[in-house]
Amino acid sequence: MAVTQRRGRKIMMSPAELDAFLATERTCRVATVSKDGAPHVSTLWFAWDGTSLWLYSVTRSKRWADLRRDGRVAVVVDAGEEYGELRGVELAGTVEFVGEIPRTGEPCPELDAVERQFAKKNFDLDAMVHDGRHAWARLTPETVASWDFRKLAELPSR
Repeated sequence: MAVTQRRGRKIMMSPAELDAFLATERTCRVATVSKDGAPHVSTLWFAWDGTSLWLYSVTRSKRWADLRRDGRVAVVVDAGEEYGELRGVELAGTVEFVGEIPRTGEPCPELDAVERQFAKKNFDLDAMVHDGRHAWARLTPETVASWDFRKLAELPSR
């Protein structure tokens, strides 16, 4: 993954911090491009495999229609309440669709690990339950920007 961040290098997450953060957080905000060119932002659960962010979306949603028409996306995952606790990451790029649409559980080795992870993380299940309404989009980010304001306390004051 390419980290293209210039500003805020002192508070950006290391690759290990980024992996740990994305492995534990559940909710992201997905920004897509609507038919009229306007941004559309919605929330979604996700999985992270160390390289790609996997979005499991309802296929009859505006988000899915936007992604099918224009695969460009920006995704933000963040956490914290107080200013000094804020941390997060923005990942951007173009999604690829993986597996059948909608997903019914047909064998797809590429989805085995991510579906196990998603089921465990979000439902405490060992296997994915498919409802025939969702499908997978994979974002292998072209750009990544992260921040961890907790590091501000560690920086020397001027």
